[in-house]
Amino acid sequence: MSKQNLLIYNTLSRTKQLFTPIVEGRVGMYVCGPTVYGDAHLGHARPAITFDLLFRYLQHLGYKVRYVRNITDVGHLEHDADEGEDKIAKKARLEELEPMEVAQYYANRFHDAMKALNCLPPSIEPHATGHIIEQIQLVKEILENGYAYESQGSVYFDVDKYNERYRYGKLSGRNLTDVINNSRELEGQSEKHNQVDFALWKAAQPEHIMRWPSPWSNGFPGWHCECTAMGRKYLGSHFDIHGGGMDLVFPHHECEIAQAVASQGDDMVKYWMHCNMVTIGGQKMGKSLGNFITLNEFFTGSHEKLSQAYSPMTIRFFILQAHYRSTVDFSNEALQAAEKGLQRLMNAIADLKRITASKESDAETHRVASELRQKCYDAMNDDLASPTVISHLFEATNTVNRVLDHKGSISAEDLEDFASTMHLFAEEILGLLPLGATEGASPAREEAFGHVVDMLLEQRAIAKANKDWTTSDRIRNELTALGFEIKDGKDGSTWTLNK
Repeated sequence: MSKQNLLIYNTLSRTKQLFTPIVEGRVGMYVCGPTVYGDAHLGHARPAITFDLLFRYLQHLGYKVRYVRNITDVGHLEHDADEGEDKIAKKARLEELEPMEVAQYYANRFHDAMKALNCLPPSIEPHATGHIIEQIQLVKEILENGYAYESQGSVYFDVDKYNERYRYGKLSGRNLTDVINNSRELEGQSEKHNQVDFALWKAAQPEHIMRWPSPWSNGFPGWHCECTAMGRKYLGSHFDIHGGGMDLVFPHHECEIAQAVASQGDDMVKYWMHCNMVTIGGQKMGKSLGNFITLNEFFTGSHEKLSQAYSPMTIRFFILQAHYRSTVDFSNEALQAAEKGLQRLMNAIADLKRITASKESDAETHRVASELRQKCYDAMNDDLASPTVISHLFEATNTVNRVLDHKGSISAEDLEDFASTMHLFAEEILGLLPLGATEGASPAREEAFGHVVDMLLEQRAIAKANKDWTTSDRIRNELTALGFEIKDGKDGSTWTLNK
């Protein structure tokens, strides 16, 4: 196991803490996944990429990681305060489909988008509908411990009672008075003792399609139950990391903490991690606001706000260029800059194969090569500072380009350090691939393509040696027209692809 001191920001303590797993060498991580009633958008890509980065890094450090990410396919009502239709059932009614058809269709689409973004699949991906028994058991335990009550076939969590012994609001920093004052009196909510109480089980109305038998009524679980029940089933009553978007801190994760403590007497999660929002014009991007752009629209360029199509790798790089706890504001200009930056980085990594090592490195090249790996580790260990890792990789890129332009020299040892470190952090940990790699190009195909260009440049060198300037110029001009930049140096010609 690599000896690294990883600091992560714990939302619960509001500080960076040294990561020490509950069980040495093993990590249990639960991340809130999508509610599958529509296509994934840029806001969904952020937590997926953030926790994929964490998953990759923990595995690289040598931990055996069980990564659980759920699929919400029941119980998520239109409004978080236990009112409105189930989001999936509503979509099914409007499209005259079975709810599970809707859930399956959008779950498949979500998986396709995640694969395109090069997000590793989780270890386990449980569905809420597959764990109704576990959720009913959770509700029974909370009732038995006196922190819930039954009302007209529904079961509600008694926040006031819980708050007498424990603190409701410790994750979000809210106190109960503020929560009560901000709660609306909702139509049909008179069955609650207090407006702040939340549903653990809801009795289904006659028109409600999705329903299961329970000791209290035919109904369905409250939205907050699934993650507590499934987290405990697959990771145990105490596990290391629970992650999600910052919009889930309240009420979803606050309610999860209350459910766990009310059912088992203590906290279930050691570290709570949250990524920030993706904004568009300064406003959170989301389905409820109708201002979202789906990932498929980004990949095809089919949304009116997009000036072009953007590859999945451009989206991934764009997200990783910002620290996961800062907001990311969408703009075409920012995405175009990300596309150019990624191309530059990937060109440099590919160009490493074409550098001929010298006996020794110049001082600047040796400094960058010798410091690069530890600098990247230091950045990752500082709460996954991916923008800092990228800045170090760009410094390495500048050095590679300087050597390619014959303005510096590099030893075989330093060249090997560059190659292994850049591959490790850019590809294995940040999960970046050459542009187009996830759309069907294979590494072998890319390598063959590079050999063809090298062969053309060899033919051009022969033509120049023979003073056949017509052939030499034609090869150069045609490569330039295809997007290749050709640089001539005293040791021969080099190329980069600028498309």
